[in-house]
Amino acid sequence: MIMLQLPLKHVAKSSRVFGSHSIFILSTPSPYFRHHYQHQFYPAATSTQTSAIDAEVGSSLRAKLVFSFKEWFKRGEIGLLDRIFEVLGAHDEDDANSRLAADLALSQLNLRLSESFVLTVLNHGARHHQVLSCLKFFDWAGRQRHFHHTSVTFHAIFNILAKAKLTSLVLDYLADYGKHSFCYNVRCDNVLVMGYAVAGKPDVALQVFGRMRFRGLDLDVISYHVLLNALVEQSCFDAVEVVAKQICNGGFENEITRSIMVKSLCKQNLLDDADAYLRDLVSRGRPFSARALAILVDALCKKKQYGKAMGLMEEFKQLGLAPMDDAYGACLRNLVQAGKVEGALEFLWDKSLEGYVPPLFQYNILLFKLLRESRLKEVYDLLTDMKENDISPDKVTMNAALCLFCKVGMSDVALELYNSRHEFGLSTNGLAYNYLINTLCGEGSINEAYRVLNDSIDQGYFPSAKTFSIIADALCREGKIGRMKELVFNFPEQKSRRRDFVIYKIISALCMAQRVEEGYLMHGDLNGLTKVTARNTYVHLINGFININKGDFAARLLIEMQEKGYHATQAMFKAVIQCLCNMENPITQFFKLLEMQLSHHKPNRFTYNNFIAGAGHAKKPELAREVFEIMHRSGIEPNHSSYILMLQSYLKSERISDALNFFSDACQRGKVSGKLWNAVVVGLCKANRIDVALDFFWKMKSAGSIPSHECYEEVVRQLCLRGYYDLVVNFIKELEKEGCPITSFIGNTLLFHSLRTQELYEAWVLAREVQDETSSIAMLGKLIGAFCGRLRVSEHIKSWEELIEQCFPLNLYTYNMLLRRLSMSHIDHACELFNRICQKGYEPNRWTYDILIHGLVRHGRTAEARRREEEMFMRGFDPTVKTKRRRRS
Repeated sequence: MIMLQLPLKHVAKSSRVFGSHSIFILSTPSPYFRHHYQHQFYPAATSTQTSAIDAEVGSSLRAKLVFSFKEWFKRGEIGLLDRIFEVLGAHDEDDANSRLAADLALSQLNLRLSESFVLTVLNHGARHHQVLSCLKFFDWAGRQRHFHHTSVTFHAIFNILAKAKLTSLVLDYLADYGKHSFCYNVRCDNVLVMGYAVAGKPDVALQVFGRMRFRGLDLDVISYHVLLNALVEQSCFDAVEVVAKQICNGGFENEITRSIMVKSLCKQNLLDDADAYLRDLVSRGRPFSARALAILVDALCKKKQYGKAMGLMEEFKQLGLAPMDDAYGACLRNLVQAGKVEGALEFLWDKSLEGYVPPLFQYNILLFKLLRESRLKEVYDLLTDMKENDISPDKVTMNAALCLFCKVGMSDVALELYNSRHEFGLSTNGLAYNYLINTLCGEGSINEAYRVLNDSIDQGYFPSAKTFSIIADALCREGKIGRMKELVFNFPEQKSRRRDFVIYKIISALCMAQRVEEGYLMHGDLNGLTKVTARNTYVHLINGFININKGDFAARLLIEMQEKGYHATQAMFKAVIQCLCNMENPITQFFKLLEMQLSHHKPNRFTYNNFIAGAGHAKKPELAREVFEIMHRSGIEPNHSSYILMLQSYLKSERISDALNFFSDACQRGKVSGKLWNAVVVGLCKANRIDVALDFFWKMKSAGSIPSHECYEEVVRQLCLRGYYDLVVNFIKELEKEGCPITSFIGNTLLFHSLRTQELYEAWVLAREVQDETSSIAMLGKLIGAFCGRLRVSEHIKSWEELIEQCFPLNLYTYNMLLRRLSMSHIDHACELFNRICQKGYEPNRWTYDILIHGLVRHGRTAEARRREEEMFMRGFDPTVKTKRRRRS
């Protein structure tokens, strides 16, 4: 459950939107939340009544929320601007008929053209990266009878093209500007100077300017400043001084000139000089624009001098000589771009900035920064602030709102806004489509998710691989394979790689749904189209046939997979061979696959060893022995791995006498190694022959071979299972003598048995050597005594951790044992430990949750147990039968 409470400054605002509900609750739907919500607001109602009230309040709140956002989305002229660019984007400029149709469609919009309106349209297009459409609109506007482009509109379109790195278009236009009749309303020389300056060719602009001066002409004020700014941008500071002097001599100096000069100083990293220049203007009473202060603030922020920038803004705010919005905007923009989201929010909510409203694009950038960090409360605060400040949202803002409602689980609100998108001109972007599809799938609304997916493809947005994976899994779970196949055939040709990905996903999903034959047919269709099946798809198909015991198909696919150049792992070989061995006629199929492997690849130990391992896992040691002998006859000497695998095949089938005879034969051939000794001890333990295993363990020690950690672990585990605790203590002492550390597996085994019985501790006490307090083994004895309840230790979690760390490394299993120990007597400490487990980066598993829930129920904390059980379900785990029985009782 996620509860978002507005800060105090927004409570009054939200009450006007949501009526009496001044606290806005965004929640993911869950049984626990409904129960908690009902009793919080209506404690006296019956269960039937509360269900009805809950539904009524929830639907009422959501209806008001949807209405509020719909009304906000309809504000302003964003719809008209989007309509203009929709018309421009739908027609081909190279086609004369299409161009005429676009002209007619724009004329039918009855646009009142003016310099400010044209600038608004161009800025809107630039913000949404529709550069070529901006150029089309500029051309169309210039051909209208009652409108003439100005220096300002020329500068705007040149800037848009230059920022989009389309300066070649600017240069092409300037090369044949005489063909554009509407340009004669601005002096052609001015257009050339501005164009070359913006296009990054200030040297050419200066040449044009020089020819003008030779003819006795001069630039207008706008062209002068465009040229001056371009010289600053290109770091032509000598020329800057010359042109600035010309501006002063011509009487054109104004606030823009002074702003550019501040920019020049900042560009040269002379920030102190820029500061002094501004202060000199103040002292002389010379006017300067807010832009000049913003440029200096921006430069200070880029140098990470935020404190100095803040102080400067506060000082000039007190002087009251210029509006502060530009400076505030520069500071906020730098904070956001530098990733200082916390600082940006603190700056935005600063009471001393009362009245400052950031521009729309800065709100949008901050919204998506917060969304990426899942700071949903702050996202909602920002959206509310935008509504209250009467900021008309654009499609970026609308998509941010959709993403917010998806992330908090309110897919119904997001879906209703999405369904009403044509009312307010919402154009959903790829991110919002991904969020909406993922959320709908998560809530089981597969049909709606499929509809939205089709809409996104129609709009040219192809959801991410993760989203396709989610919806493919959901559709396959619902058995709606036909829909996924339909989707595949609707893919455009240029998205063939994504289409193939979906096909592979369908095949994988079919295999997981035990419909592997259908998946195999689709795989055949792919091969018919000469498409190369992905390796993972082969793996899913092979595993699918193994699961339904069709080893012949699995073997066929294994060969095909190898022929396609994919590597087959040893585990895959083992699984396929094991499946073949479990079929009706295993010998024929087994040796047929072996023959095919040997014919496709040069005979080698790896191939033979895979077949020995597979037969051993299938408990067919006679087949494994036959392969072992074939290897001999082929002139390939079995290596140590071959002997170990052959030995294990006997032990797994519990053919102990054959295993011992084979081991004896290996000794006579001189093939016994430390690994083979360890393999025979471990295998005997797993075959429940601890008596024979102990005999071989001591023989191995006498032969000078060092037992592995696994060897010690299996012996200790078997001894504990049979209650031979005195021998367990001897083994731990043996480990200490060898200087081997106690592994986590051995330590966890001892803790597990300490929780079940006190006999292990009693055996520990009887061993005199354990009484030495300085011995490291004594610490393990204390730990066992504490776990079985015979010794008292501090219940503080850190004390337990320190005690265990002195004995062996902790892992999640250790923490689960400790959680069980604490939940028996101190449930609060157990809850604290659960949180600590998560903080340490461990992912709680089924046993972690089950132990905690069992302890909570035992201590009568059923409500908390129910909440944890719900969390457990969400993680995909089920409580054990014992815990379910205890909770019901």
